[in-house]
Amino acid sequence: MPKIKCIIAYDGSTFHGFQVQPGKRTVQGEVEKALEQIHKGEKVRIQASGRTDAGVHGKGQTIHFETGLYIPGNSWKRALNTLLPADIFVIETEAVSDDFHARYHVIEKEYRYYVLNTVDPDIFNRNYSYHFPYRLDIDAIQEACRYLEGTHDFTTFSSAKATVKGDRVRTLIEVSCKKDGDRLEFIFRGKGFLYNMVRILVGTLLDIGQGRIAPTAIPMMFEQKDRQLASKTAPAQGLYLWRVRYPED
Repeated sequence: MPKIKCIIAYDGSTFHGFQVQPGKRTVQGEVEKALEQIHKGEKVRIQASGRTDAGVHGKGQTIHFETGLYIPGNSWKRALNTLLPADIFVIETEAVSDDFHARYHVIEKEYRYYVLNTVDPDIFNRNYSYHFPYRLDIDAIQEACRYLEGTHDFTTFSSAKATVKGDRVRTLIEVSCKKDGDRLEFIFRGKGFLYNMVRILVGTLLDIGQGRIAPTAIPMMFEQKDRQLASKTAPAQGLYLWRVRYPED
């Protein structure tokens, strides 16, 4: 049975997250609805590289599904985009080997988070960045980013609601922040992330930028494994699942 890999983008503003939820509009639900139409009423379940929460956007989410239809891999893009709503777009499709898995074969994910650092909000951008009107020390934020890179136990920077089994050790290959005019761009690249980890890290980095926490406190925060030491979780609308990489990439 053919297996199809898709890279999709979506505006998370009006979705209750990625994963299917009864009675709620989700990204997975809309994609599976389109696939059901293509398969003449047959239900097709998709597998994703991971879930995103309500309000979080996807720039390069990766999914796969198995199909009994023999359609050229690159033709699935047009077939799906014809049926999908305007806030989901299939960027690329291809046929992949039977052993490919969108979730289990991930070797790196990249998230980006955008902050609008102006006194007044931009109402036309309110669903796509976090408005933060306070003065920030970018040098302090960048210093803290360096402490976050590498392999650490990120329990302090994980939601208390996380249900992950096993340890919370993760490796971040890149943590960076740059300011372009009034906009801050945070980049997080790693082999895996805990629930709400990126948003908690952003909230903490913004507190560091305000002088509420010293950059040098990061190692102690890792050691203490206490969520109460980190800052509040930054809002969903500034977060984007930017790219997912696999060995064949």
